[in-house]
Amino acid sequence: MKQKIRANGLIAIDVFLVNISLVISYLLRFDLNYRNIPERFTEHLIKLALIATIVKLVTFASMRLYNSLWKYAGIYEVFMVVAASFISNSIMISYVFLSQVPVPRSIFLICILTDIALVTGVRFAYRVFRRIVKGEMIRFTNSKRVLIAGAGDAGAIIVKEMKSHPGLKSTPVAFVDDDVYKIGKKLSGVPVVGETKDISKIIQKLQIDEVIIAMPSASHKKINEIYASCSKTDCKVKILPSVSQLIDESVVMQKIRDVNIEDLLGREPVNLDIEEVGAYLKGQVVMVTGGGGSIGSELCRQIAGFSPKRLIILDNYENNAYDIQNELLYKYPDLKLDTVIANIREKQRMESIFRRFMPDVVFHAAAHKHVPLMESNPTEAIKNNVFGTMNVAECADKYGTKRFVLISTDKAVNPTNIMGATKRIAEMLIQSMNETSKTEFVAVRFGNVLGSNGSVIPLFKKQIEMGGPVTVTHPEITRFFMTIPEAVQLVLQAGAMAKGGEIFVLDMGEPVKISDLARNLIKLSGFEPDVDIKIVYTGLRPGEKLYEELLLSEEGLQATKNNKIYIAKPVHIDLAMLQRELDCLRDIMVTNSEGISEYIKLIVPTYKKVENGN
Repeated sequence: MKQKIRANGLIAIDVFLVNISLVISYLLRFDLNYRNIPERFTEHLIKLALIATIVKLVTFASMRLYNSLWKYAGIYEVFMVVAASFISNSIMISYVFLSQVPVPRSIFLICILTDIALVTGVRFAYRVFRRIVKGEMIRFTNSKRVLIAGAGDAGAIIVKEMKSHPGLKSTPVAFVDDDVYKIGKKLSGVPVVGETKDISKIIQKLQIDEVIIAMPSASHKKINEIYASCSKTDCKVKILPSVSQLIDESVVMQKIRDVNIEDLLGREPVNLDIEEVGAYLKGQVVMVTGGGGSIGSELCRQIAGFSPKRLIILDNYENNAYDIQNELLYKYPDLKLDTVIANIREKQRMESIFRRFMPDVVFHAAAHKHVPLMESNPTEAIKNNVFGTMNVAECADKYGTKRFVLISTDKAVNPTNIMGATKRIAEMLIQSMNETSKTEFVAVRFGNVLGSNGSVIPLFKKQIEMGGPVTVTHPEITRFFMTIPEAVQLVLQAGAMAKGGEIFVLDMGEPVKISDLARNLIKLSGFEPDVDIKIVYTGLRPGEKLYEELLLSEEGLQATKNNKIYIAKPVHIDLAMLQRELDCLRDIMVTNSEGISEYIKLIVPTYKKVENGN
């Protein structure tokens, strides 16, 4: 009802405006003197005005000028007014030409300009009037003073939203941008006052309460630099995450969120060779062991997008497997999906699964990975990571799997703990089997993934929620980090490059100090490190290293066509000897569990058990 009243009001105003426009056009044509207008023109003026009014209102209505929300009017609405004015006046020129009515033909050319000026002028005057009456031009006393990093399309949208929605109680004060050409200019009425490197000074000078990073295509390094500068001040920092979220301008403010740790530690997007990956996954039966885990579930998500013939999720934990199964069935209703609950330690169960599904590609992500827990339970690590891997690998060989990809870890390099040593044995096992098998066995080795189950970040978040303290084992301890989707993309790409026997090493970037990570998480949670939330150093745990490595000393790196994937130089391993050693290990687990560590040193010469770190 309200909309109808407003539309009728606009129509009434337009009736008045198009007639005034016609009169003004005549006056402009005859030097602003009504007496200069010849009588032969004036005697047809009323009839002409009536026809022009009907033509223009019909044109305006057909161009939907009465359906726009003029309080949000912008360039599009102005364009529609221009188009409607041009079309309606062109119709009038045609009418005058065909009917031979005595009218100066230039009148309706002038009318185009006067119509545009009057029609748009009244509508934008309504916007100004509405702001004045409703107090939208008055800054709220409790309004946040906002600095926007990025004077581009995203920043312009944010300013528009803030100005159009006073309920947000946010006042855009200024922009910062690294394009020096923009500095000193204004965007949507807001000045660009400097570069991002000066952001901390600008925050203090302009008394900024909040910074919004509106640079959706910026690198993570750049975002990290901006956040580091902002963290020197007390102002809050938010971010507009990605270009894809700018498609719908009407909800752009809802997309702005707090900066998270992935924004700071994430890296540049992976350039995935879709064709190469699709070539070995599309139309194939693919199995993912540990498919309910952090890496395994993401593998399933990404593999499903490549249209496999069948996808098999194999996991020992039913809840995780159930969750990823439901997610994939909802997203890919045509996907042939089987969820199998099984333990990789049970050889007969593995045999029956492989016999039934005959997988073409296997991603082996099932493993025990918690270092301190495995130090306390070494036999469980060996059963799962060594003999479980052996069971799956032998089944892959026996039942004609084309490609087997082992998910390994940087902890397998010069291991100082049981978990790392068992993963190194798993690498040795698949490398030695590759020499005699038709299956292409490869391993992919990488560091920590952000947000994975049991990783340090969820632990820190829980400790912060509880009020602290946040526990770090050592002030100098460092780790490599990578996001789960990035790690999985690189695993899929490495799998596509596999020829058999390789250990692919992923470029993990620069190592991150865990103490810095803890401080950033505390700041991101709105607290001050060592003031609101304490950081306590507890000492290195048994088997824990100060830093991780990605290569053994005898391995060298060979580049691939992907600049984030390298191949470690293969090390010859005698399969028969390794199997004899593993048979002995199996016996020792039963008869002399205390001698496990010493025997593992014989299998993995680089293993050095560390009790208190080094």
